[in-house]
Amino acid sequence: MIYVTRLNGKTFALNPDLIELMEETPDTVITLTGGNKYVVSEAIEVLIERIAEFRRRCQTYKVEEQKIYES
Repeated sequence: MIYVTRLNGKTFALNPDLIELMEETPDTVITLTGGNKYVVSEAIEVLIERIAEFRRRCQTYKVEEQKIYES
């Protein structure tokens, strides 16, 4: 999950695996695969970095878990 901020300042967690589209209009609008849309204050570049970091953490966890099972 990644944290994003609504325009009213409230933060919530979003599953990046469900993101279909992100666009700046000029606010950033995130469209999920189910059609839900969220307007957030973060720029797309910030969101992409958060998603990349989320994926790195998931990959690290997977490698750590694999090492445990190989022991």
